[in-house]
Parts: sequence; structure tokens; C-alpha cells
Amino acid sequence: MNAAETGQYITDTFKGVDVVTANGDSFFFYYPDRSLPADYRFPFVTLVNSDVNDQFSDLNRPDVFRLNIGVSKQTFRSLFGLPERHSDTDDDETAESDDNTASYDFTAFDQVMPHPVYGRQYWVCILNPSKETFETKVLPLLAEAYEMAVSKYDKQASRK
Repeated sequence: MNAAETGQYITDTFKGVDVVTANGDSFFFYYPDRSLPADYRFPFVTLVNSDVNDQFSDLNRPDVFRLNIGVSKQTFRSLFGLPERHSDTDDDETAESDDNTASYDFTAFDQVMPHPVYGRQYWVCILNPSKETFETKVLPLLAEAYEMAVSKYDKQASRK
């Protein structure tokens, strides 16, 4: 699947999704009621096409994209174990990635991995998923991320 097909799947499948595009990257929000403040929005999925925000995945290669998905702590742990945190004194470039990501090749295609920067916050990623991987591994993660976004939104909206 390519980035456009992936983005189209998300907007066609999940109701109430708002897409914001910046610098060629797409941010998918559950935001069905545009009358609520924008701070009710937080992306549940992103599609990244460049190395603007990090260089871990070498996204400047032709036709390469990374799909990032926010999942539950339980799902993340079932896939990868506990994310380790750096100490506050780490200040080199690698301090932005998780300690438990050292065994991952973030340039590899078609592999679900912890996000190189946001794995600590239970985000997973995959570069250029194949149709089979998308259907068997990515779809359940997307559905979970969407349901989490709907639940969070509904809780916030009920307090309005």
C-alpha cells in the first residue's frame, strides 16, 4: 500500500476523522463536532513522508512513508515489552529514541516496531506496509487507536 491509499483507507473507514496536512505529513484526528475547541484534538494516527521531525527512518527515500499509530499500553507491551526511559541527563541525539529500540532497524519496510521517538508514549510505526501486513497487523492497531480517540473525545465532550 502507498501513503495515499493508507490515508484514504483511514478517512473512508473511520467516521468523524479530520485530517490536517503540514509539510506533506498527515495527522488524523477524531473530531466529529467542529464546534468544540481544537484542543479536543490529538492525532491517533500520523502519516509521515519526510525526515523533517526525525531522521531515524530515512523517509527522504522515494515513495517511503511511515505510518504511526497510538495504541494502548497493554497492546504496546504485548508487542514489545516495557518501553524504557532515558534519564533526564541524556542530551545527545539518541536520547530522543527509546532504549528498547536499539534492536530495530527503523529504515526497514513492512515491520511493526515501536516508534523511534514516541514509543515511550505507546506509539508504534511501520514503513510501507504490504497489503498482507496492513490487513493482518495494522488494521487491528488502527481500529484500537480510533476507539481510544473516540473514547477520549467523548469524555472531554461530556465535560463541556
